[in-house]
Amino acid sequence: MLFDIKEWFTDERASAMTLFEVTHGCTPSKMKAKKGACGIFQAAMVADTNLVMEVVLKEHMDIFKGVSSLVDAGGALGAAAAAIAKALPHVKCTVLDLPHVIVGAPTSHDVQYVAGDVFEYVPPADAILLKWILCIWRDEDAVKVLRRCKEAIPAGGKVIIFDGVVDSGASQNVILKETQVLFDIMMMGIDGVERDEQQWKKMFVEAGFGDYKFTPVGHRSIIEVYP
Repeated sequence: MLFDIKEWFTDERASAMTLFEVTHGCTPSKMKAKKGACGIFQAAMVADTNLVMEVVLKEHMDIFKGVSSLVDAGGALGAAAAAIAKALPHVKCTVLDLPHVIVGAPTSHDVQYVAGDVFEYVPPADAILLKWILCIWRDEDAVKVLRRCKEAIPAGGKVIIFDGVVDSGASQNVILKETQVLFDIMMMGIDGVERDEQQWKKMFVEAGFGDYKFTPVGHRSIIEVYP
C-alpha cells in the first residue's frame, strides 16, 4: 500500500477512495469476503491477540478484578476470550461476532459463541471487551457500539477497550515512537481512526458513560470505561 500513497494524494479519482481501495481495488470487508482472504485476516488477528493478551494477563490482571462474566464483542475466533478463560476459570467468557465469523470458531468448553451484530445487541455481562475494533469505525458508529455495551453491563460493570490513544505521553522510547508511526500508516491504509484522550472522552460522554481510566501498554492502551 505504501507505494500507492503518491497516487492517493495526487490523483483526484484515487483521493476519493481509501488507500486500501487504491491498492487492492476493493474495501477491507470485500477483501475479507474473498476466498482465502478471511482466513489470512483472522490468522493475523489471532497472532496479534495472543501477543496482547500475554502482556495484559501478565502485567495488568487487575483489570479483571470483580469480573465474573465477560463478553468479547467483535471477538472473532475468540483468542482473547480463550486466554482470559484459561487464566481466570471463574470468569464466564462469551464471544459475540457476525454469523459468518462465528461459524469458523473452534469448539471450546470454556468459551460460548454467540452470533449477532454488535450494533444491535450485546449480551449482558459484568464486563464487555472491545479489542482493537473501535478504531475501524467513525465516531458516530463507535458511539452506537458503546451505547449497546452500556446497556449490557450492570451499574458496577465496565467496558474494557484495547486500542490506541494518540499522544498519551506514556513513553519517550524511540522504538515505541517508530512503532506508532508505522501504526499510523497502517491505520491510514485501512481508513481507520486514531483518537487522543479528548476524542475518546467525547465519545464516552455521548454514549452515556460517567468515568474512564487509561493505562498505556506499549503503543496502545487499556481503557476502562464506567457507567
